Amino acid sequence: MSLTAPLSISSSDSATAAKVAMTVVIPTFNESAQIAEAVAALLWMDEIIVVDGGSMDDTATLAEGAGARVIVVMGETIAGQRNAGVATARNEWVLALDADERVSSELRNELATIAAGDLVAHQAYRIRFRNFYLGRELRHGPWGRDWHVRLTTRDRRWITNRVHEHLEPVDDVGALAGTIIHRPYRDVAHHVSKIVKYAKWGAEDLHARGRTASLWTMAMHPAWRFLRDYVFYSGWRDGSAGFIASALSAYAAFLKYAFLFAKSRATEP
Repeated sequence: MSLTAPLSISSSDSATAAKVAMTVVIPTFNESAQIAEAVAALLWMDEIIVVDGGSMDDTATLAEGAGARVIVVMGETIAGQRNAGVATARNEWVLALDADERVSSELRNELATIAAGDLVAHQAYRIRFRNFYLGRELRHGPWGRDWHVRLTTRDRRWITNRVHEHLEPVDDVGALAGTIIHRPYRDVAHHVSKIVKYAKWGAEDLHARGRTASLWTMAMHPAWRFLRDYVFYSGWRDGSAGFIASALSAYAAFLKYAFLFAKSRATEP
């Protein structure tokens, strides 16, 4: 499959072709740089719902102009935004996507088959992600084994953690052959800015569960994360991009526990 395959369908072609009877839900916050493209790439879907968290840019306007139905939900987690969109879906099957994710042509064909009722053998489906970073696909490390349950029926809901949101437990989960093309970071600066945001959220989740951090956890979690990603998961095979991704993964672990340490100290009497 070529890298450009998922984006080869024009908006006009998508608009005139038969729609796939499925809903896609995209949570957003300040995604004006890419939301129009994300919606345009999905116009073959019967329903596109963008659930905006109160963006301070023109994300909502651009999404609506590109063909999406926009719902504004303030003060919710990403999972909460997903749930709000799923609750209003008019189709039985719902695909959960982010603004930086694109459906491959193979996956589009599978989704059409499921929506038509010709391949409904499971309650939900997991999909493999192809992750691109610093100009290359990360085929190894944790990014090279990246699967997520993203296709479900509209009666399912997401667990509302601040980070690592996931679907409620489902007994029967299948796997699809098609992939989702994911470009999570524009550059290293963008990567670091997202690390800071998610590390704060991760610390809040841990703190809410009564967890604390010590010097030991701040040292050992990042060290283990780097060894796991770069050595045991073979991130080194992705060259310089693999090293940078592994190093920043370790930094993310450090920052999360550093925020947790600071938060725990701040609440001590």
